[in-house]
Amino acid sequence: MLTNNQAADIFERIKKHSTADEVEVLFSGGKSALTRFANNIIHQNVAEENYAVSVRTVFGGRTARSTTNKLDDESLKRVVQSSESLAKVQHPDPDLLPVADKRDAGATREVSPTRHFTETAAVTPQQRAETVKKIVSIADKYKLTTAGIVSTSESIEAVFNSRGLSDWHTQTSSEVSITMLAPDSSGWQKANFPNVANLDAATLAEIAARKAIDSAKPSEIPAGKYTVILEPAAVLDIVGFMFFDFGGLAILDQRSFLNNRVGTKLFGDNINIWDDVAHPLQSGVPFDGEGVRRHKLQLVENGVINRLVYARATAEKMKRSEYKDKVGPVAPTGHGFPLPNEMGEAPMNIVFGETPQPSSIEQMISSTERGVLVTRLWYIREVDPYEKILTGMTRDGTFYVEDGKIRYGVRNFRFNQSLIQMLSNVETMGAPVRASGEESFDMVVPAMKVRDFNFTEVTKF
Repeated sequence: MLTNNQAADIFERIKKHSTADEVEVLFSGGKSALTRFANNIIHQNVAEENYAVSVRTVFGGRTARSTTNKLDDESLKRVVQSSESLAKVQHPDPDLLPVADKRDAGATREVSPTRHFTETAAVTPQQRAETVKKIVSIADKYKLTTAGIVSTSESIEAVFNSRGLSDWHTQTSSEVSITMLAPDSSGWQKANFPNVANLDAATLAEIAARKAIDSAKPSEIPAGKYTVILEPAAVLDIVGFMFFDFGGLAILDQRSFLNNRVGTKLFGDNINIWDDVAHPLQSGVPFDGEGVRRHKLQLVENGVINRLVYARATAEKMKRSEYKDKVGPVAPTGHGFPLPNEMGEAPMNIVFGETPQPSSIEQMISSTERGVLVTRLWYIREVDPYEKILTGMTRDGTFYVEDGKIRYGVRNFRFNQSLIQMLSNVETMGAPVRASGEESFDMVVPAMKVRDFNFTEVTKF
């Protein structure tokens, strides 16, 4: 693995090659390995170690970035020359700030527990194969076909600049994704943890298998508005579509569903949402693309849109804009992406608040007279950006619930659903858990029981 000292040495070499007013260097990469299986056998095993060095140079308000994965001196010289050549032909950016110094960045938040686990970094191909063996044995037991991945990684992210800022983060990751296939049904489970000891592939495989078995010979029920019980993965994938709208630049560009809504009650009283990189169930880097520490922020408080997130330059622009008195506190929050970029910023460590009396999924089912249990959602797309209406489909375990019991599997639905309405109609929630999906980034979210969820069409599978 690339070390902090090695990265610092590379940065010093880059500075010697540069004639720019300012230099900023981002490091990323590490070791990753993946074992892929399908039709109950392993068919691919790959491993890679790679590091990217991304150099941003500044000449009098003009900036550009160039990236390489070659760390020899000649390659570093070329990447600096490339960045400088690009910067010199840019139009000056009146909003460009000097690269951050330690005062701008603030103290980096400590994350606890550690995000780097030696046991995860040391996982071997044989150990991943043994994990797949457990999954396949469960598929064989139930006469199902399974497919998925088992992966592990060890990664670094760092930022160094010519104003003396340097910050370093390393973490590990372990992930399993399992699909169980029957002739006319399927089940799915996925999980991701920094610590491989928390990854229980056998239990996930049993759950996925049970969903495939219990949803066999699916019945067709009509589309319409139903009470739905969304498992955490389903919650994650649908709510993930709103968080880029919490960036200050999205407000300035008039492309956020929160335009003219900050400080207003948009969701139900029971909806509280934080961005908190240091939460024990979260993972990720405690500083942003400029090295500014990530702040813990309550974005939504009892349904009210409470805060936005800001990169340094966006905060300055907002203070000069017509919106400055309509968006709550305005200050850099450590949520910017590497410059230059057109996205601005976004909260990437979402944590839903605890509910006073969390309900298990079984309790949600037992309290439902008529509804639908949804394992996951997929192929989600935005229909109406301002009302945040999304469309997509259920998948891999959709069940009809009646009189407090799961009755049978049903054919999947297409939905057209406003996130605003959905988060206003949450009747009960479970305890927030670390969840993984396919359409959004990992979050800490609860299962939710939601009334009047709008299914618009029945599929044929």
